Amino acid sequence: MTPEEIHKLVNRQREYFATGATLPVDHRIDALRRLKAAILKHESDIAEALKQDLGKSSSESYMCETGMVLSEISFLMKHVRSYAREKRVPTPLAQYVSRSYVKPSPRGVTLIMSPWNYPLMLTLDPLADAIAAGNTAVVKPSAYSPHTSAMLQTIISECFSPDYVAVITGGRAENSCLLNECFDYIFFTGSQAVGKEVMRHAAEHLTPVTLELGGKSPVIVDQTAKLNLAARRIVFGKYLNCGQTCVAPDYVYCHESIRKELVKACIREIKRQFGMHPLENPNYGHIINRKHFERICGLLDPDQLVYGGQTDGEQLRIAPAIVTDVTWDDPVMQEEIFGPILPILTFSQMEEALEEINAHPHPLAFYLFTEDKKTVKYVTEHCAFGGGCINDTIIHLATTHMGFGGTGASGMGAYHGKIGFDTFSHHKSIVDKKTWLDLPMRYQPYTRLYDKLVRMFLK
Repeated sequence: MTPEEIHKLVNRQREYFATGATLPVDHRIDALRRLKAAILKHESDIAEALKQDLGKSSSESYMCETGMVLSEISFLMKHVRSYAREKRVPTPLAQYVSRSYVKPSPRGVTLIMSPWNYPLMLTLDPLADAIAAGNTAVVKPSAYSPHTSAMLQTIISECFSPDYVAVITGGRAENSCLLNECFDYIFFTGSQAVGKEVMRHAAEHLTPVTLELGGKSPVIVDQTAKLNLAARRIVFGKYLNCGQTCVAPDYVYCHESIRKELVKACIREIKRQFGMHPLENPNYGHIINRKHFERICGLLDPDQLVYGGQTDGEQLRIAPAIVTDVTWDDPVMQEEIFGPILPILTFSQMEEALEEINAHPHPLAFYLFTEDKKTVKYVTEHCAFGGGCINDTIIHLATTHMGFGGTGASGMGAYHGKIGFDTFSHHKSIVDKKTWLDLPMRYQPYTRLYDKLVRMFLK
């Protein structure tokens, strides 16, 4: 779309929002119901699109994308009426004969910019939250996942008028045009570099933002951990979607006494989950494009490689790899890997490990494998991170009852379920003051008696 067409689209959505058509809760539930029906109708088409873009199997596509979206929509349909209701709160004695309440209100015209790694879920989850909160939305999926982006355009155009929800495809030119527009809220999922640009443009209009970014999410494994189970869950989380997951374990930090055993356990699990020849496994995906394939290959140091790492340049596939004897100065530790390479580092004291992790930007996710409850308490209190798991990976984002989001360099804001509804809402604080009584103490002229009364109420 041209800049003029984008500008007209945003204005049409603003005019549509101004009519109040999105405010009734029944309208929101009906919109969610239509979206859910369209997803179910196109379930096989979605799986095929994800297969073409990322090589995902139909099972993985449903487990990590389609099913997650359906769960979010179903949850919102069940609870949105309660979420949208105004909530009465206590009134201070100084405001006697008043009713105080908080009224959730939609933000208005929103922009949702989604990435390529989970192109369906990371588009439709925030869209469902925006619809439930009563907003209109302009959706901008990634150009790197064209088949899924086309599928999203088909689904959304079947469900909604573009004055309500619209999809804009394209690349950087379209992104720039959108960011030059004035939205009431921007929800962005992607890299830290692009997130900075989004925030810079949003600041021009004082537009609030949610930034879902990433970072180097660590896994700590101490000497009390059940290593075989830890290896199984680490391998699942790391190599899911070929490592192209914002909350994938980026690296393992294990106690030096268990490194050899953990490496062996991880190798066994790779063989168990992906076979002896992962590149021949039809359920193992591929890297999104040539640029990312070559970047990841450049992080593989043959001197550090202890298992895997075979590549297929024609199919853009990289076998699960494990590297050891890695230092914090190595290239693989200088950026978020976002690929199927697992560095394993060691520590001798937990305090040493936490000091090193805290010296780096706050990660989006944090995983700890231990059987010691004191260690759990100590680590979760002394590390800053978006969210995480104890004795597992990934699964903390698969719930509608907790918010998902980052902190610091890994992002700001959160969504899913009630928190997603709140993200796309402004909560108006209102005092309804009655007119049959008017206490005079706040009005001039002030007297000593009124001063005593004010001090009695406010202390």
